[in-house]
Amino acid sequence: MRIALGVEYDGSDFCGWQMQDGVRTVQACVEQALSKVADHDVRVICAGRTDTGVHGLGQVIHFDAQAQRSTRSWVLGGNANLPRDISLLWAAAVDEEFHARFSAQSRRYRYVILNRWVRPGLQRGRVTWVHAPLDVEAMRAATQFLLGEHDFSSYRALACQAKSPVRHIYSLKVERAREYVYLDVHANAFLHHMVRNIAGVLITIGKGERPPEWALEVLELRDRTQGGITAPPDGLYFVQAQYAERFMLPDQVRLPQF
Repeated sequence: MRIALGVEYDGSDFCGWQMQDGVRTVQACVEQALSKVADHDVRVICAGRTDTGVHGLGQVIHFDAQAQRSTRSWVLGGNANLPRDISLLWAAAVDEEFHARFSAQSRRYRYVILNRWVRPGLQRGRVTWVHAPLDVEAMRAATQFLLGEHDFSSYRALACQAKSPVRHIYSLKVERAREYVYLDVHANAFLHHMVRNIAGVLITIGKGERPPEWALEVLELRDRTQGGITAPPDGLYFVQAQYAERFMLPDQVRLPQF
């Protein structure tokens, strides 16, 4: 049977989602835990691979199991074998057509900035600290240039392995709540470092170092070396992967708020 699972994790102490030799990854921990519940080796596929230090609130995975277990048993049994910085939220039996990555219609990320003159203590690793005052209106004006379908070559990592740099951003919002600035991005899919590079450009504009139109100039260059800084991973959260209703998966968006 094929099982879909919702996963949340604190990415601070992980070298990203994808399994790698000799380092701690979310995928390795999840597979080890589920293999114990299934009593056979389990390999999982995720909706979106996250980088070192990036957090997950609405990550979705799937795996195929020979063992017959209730959805409750997959969740509770998996959590009993997981470290404290990963938790399984729900489980659902799905048909073989479901694929956590390829069936996803869209994905959402939130980037959280702590904008004050002193560094964080309790929220270290969970927000990105920018001490210079940010002009949210300028950042918001810059977002209009990135909406829609574009070649995002300037906004992806040089090492990005995606076959096409074209992505469609459905919405890109910037909001301030006291000393926090939230960037919310909804797109069909994302390139490697795409959200962090967008955040880097918007932060630069918010500081007044560049005008809002610079976001468009960077986009049109289609050259990552001209694209500005890559913002830190600390404040980045994978918040949702959206699927067709026929799969009947939980569709609640959970946003980190401080």
